[in-house]
Amino acid sequence: MFFRIKPSGARRYLQIVENTREGTKTRQSVIATLGRVDELEAQGKLDALLRSGARLCETAMLVSSLRDGTLEAVSTRRIGAPLVFERLWRESGCRQVIEKLLAGRQFAFPVERAIFASVLHRLMISGSDRACEKWLEAYRIEGAEALDLHHLYRAMTWLGELLSDQEHATPAPRRIKDALEEQLFEHRRSLFSDLSGVLFDTTSFYFYGEGGASFGRRGKSKDHRPDLKQVVVGVVLDNEGRPICSETWPGNTTDVKALLPVIDRLRQRFGITRMCVCADRGMISTETIAELEKRGIDYILGARERSNKEVREVVLADTRPMVPLSIPRAHGKETAIEVKEVVLGGAVRPRRYVVCFNPEEAKRDAAVRAATLDSLQTKLARGDKDLVGNAGYRRFLMTPRKDHFEIDPARVAGDARFDGLYVLRTNSTLPTLAVALAYRQLWRVEQIFRTAKSILETRPVYHQCNAAIVGHLFCSFLALLLRKELDDRLAASGASPEWNDIVRDLDRVEEVTVEQSDKRFILRSDAPGTAPAVFKAVGVALPPLARQIPAATAPPKRQTRPPGRRGRPRRGATSR
Repeated sequence: MFFRIKPSGARRYLQIVENTREGTKTRQSVIATLGRVDELEAQGKLDALLRSGARLCETAMLVSSLRDGTLEAVSTRRIGAPLVFERLWRESGCRQVIEKLLAGRQFAFPVERAIFASVLHRLMISGSDRACEKWLEAYRIEGAEALDLHHLYRAMTWLGELLSDQEHATPAPRRIKDALEEQLFEHRRSLFSDLSGVLFDTTSFYFYGEGGASFGRRGKSKDHRPDLKQVVVGVVLDNEGRPICSETWPGNTTDVKALLPVIDRLRQRFGITRMCVCADRGMISTETIAELEKRGIDYILGARERSNKEVREVVLADTRPMVPLSIPRAHGKETAIEVKEVVLGGAVRPRRYVVCFNPEEAKRDAAVRAATLDSLQTKLARGDKDLVGNAGYRRFLMTPRKDHFEIDPARVAGDARFDGLYVLRTNSTLPTLAVALAYRQLWRVEQIFRTAKSILETRPVYHQCNAAIVGHLFCSFLALLLRKELDDRLAASGASPEWNDIVRDLDRVEEVTVEQSDKRFILRSDAPGTAPAVFKAVGVALPPLARQIPAATAPPKRQTRPPGRRGRPRRGATSR
């Protein structure tokens, strides 16, 4: 029902009207005509009527005022993300497993709440634990009101503590986070119905500072920050992209050395005896392949088609035709690729390769090369010195005269030969098309790492001891686990919102505490955009739009530390 002003000649009448639906049509019925608008205003009856009605619908008036922005709030807290991810945190088993591992420990603060707050921070905005402490002030997280910065540090250090049981330890010692991963795997084992294939990839995160007792080392930086020490992190996922476990190594660890210890752990600690390992070209070496075959493990590894002589001169020289393949993608799109098999070495010890060609990638590679050559021509006109330090330019250059560069047509043609091509080395008995599809799944891992470095921005790392560094990075692994849980539930409900839209819309679901006529109310803002679909997919009911609380009950406030003392600084909470 609503008020309507009905004109009649020169007069205007105030009516109460109700909308009713009859079949497919909407019909309006006049409930009452209250009188002429000018007379009601002149006699003050309209104001009296509204005040009388407002007493019967106080909460509705408050909600209306909240939407209009005319209410003065006592406090405002964001509640969307805590409600959604708290449900996923519980149902994925994270809370139960952490509390089980904490049994018998006498911490003076809720460690599990500190870990959940850090994980939620990774999902929503991320950054350092220093930033997390200030970020928490804007959110209502059950049980996290009294958390302080040193509590977050202590929780990270606990996750990275060494275990007394070091049996079957890989070159990386066993820590509490390893036990947590293994128990989470057991809790969720029914989800991992097909572990015939596991996906593995690594990335690096840089430090400000020394980077602990052993992690902070200089190595090949994937962040393009060779001036800073870094740590290498590996993540293992199943065929569906569900995180299984993670590993942390010193920053100078090469990808080739990372694969075998992870396989050993999957066998010994997770009981995964039969698997096909799918990894990128950085993992491949003669020694790695020999060890995998010795252990009876199937593999699908990316080959180095440019630097491997056999691949470059024999495999790619094969002239047999390729077989076209169409791969379904999200939103009804498809990716067209072409594949063929090349087997070398005879029947005794065959070396099986699968050559893949992506026409769209070939177009992109050609466009990038054309843009590079255009830029190179401009640089050559200005002088040769600008080209010395640019590896992207050097691969197209020759030096016909001393101290002089020219574009080499043969090198340009040689580079064009690899447009859109990638080669796989495998010992599996899977059909050629299945091998290509399995390797295509590796994009899930790469997408996870793009998530970890943007949406789950873990950098920079400030911690000063190994245990806290491991715990800090492991919170990103837990964040990825919750992200995958949410993605699966959204897909099951038929929704496919963008991650950035989810984060933005959940952050706009707020809880506002107001006071009106000596009464205290908690009002909830509307759930905008994708938020209703997210709440529905996870099975969380939104709180009521308005509820009254006792006037004497103030909303919980986070404790704040006193200003730092002057003088000699104390050691950090995670230093040794």
